[in-house]
Amino acid sequence: MFADPVKNLKAFDLRENMLVADLGTGSGFYALASAKMVPNGKVYAIEIDRDYLTLVQNKAKDEKIENLECFWGDIEKIEGTHIKTGTIDRAIVSNVFSQLTDRITFMKELTRILKQDGEVLFVDWSPGLAIATGDLDITVPKDKVLALFQKSGFAWYRDIDAGSNHYGMIFKVKKSA
Repeated sequence: MFADPVKNLKAFDLRENMLVADLGTGSGFYALASAKMVPNGKVYAIEIDRDYLTLVQNKAKDEKIENLECFWGDIEKIEGTHIKTGTIDRAIVSNVFSQLTDRITFMKELTRILKQDGEVLFVDWSPGLAIATGDLDITVPKDKVLALFQKSGFAWYRDIDAGSNHYGMIFKVKKSA
């Protein structure tokens, strides 16, 4: 069973005028769902695969979603998202962590784009699942994700029920002392 973006986003504090970034949007399930939840805001769908970007743009057009912008970007490079520093209210990181080769730089880019009161919805595959690669388990255990987020300046806020094959957490940017 795949994660349910609408259910997971309802656990996230999205408000109608927010600026949201879906990093590694893939097929755009979270980007499209969040765009409907922030009708007076904007959603940036960032993806390195141009075919996925075209798919998401076409879905948005078909669904008459006008507050979604798709950008080609490399989320593993500083300024690779092409998003201004400190502008994002909420970021979505779903099913991409296991694919990252440079998680440290990804975390720096995530930190850079978020506002001081920004939050992150993190959803990924539960360890032990053979995903997309057959037998190979490339999932990242929750405790490693938690440690990396905390080391990168985030505070764990709470866990969410992300479905039987996923785990989910919400993080907040730590307040500066």
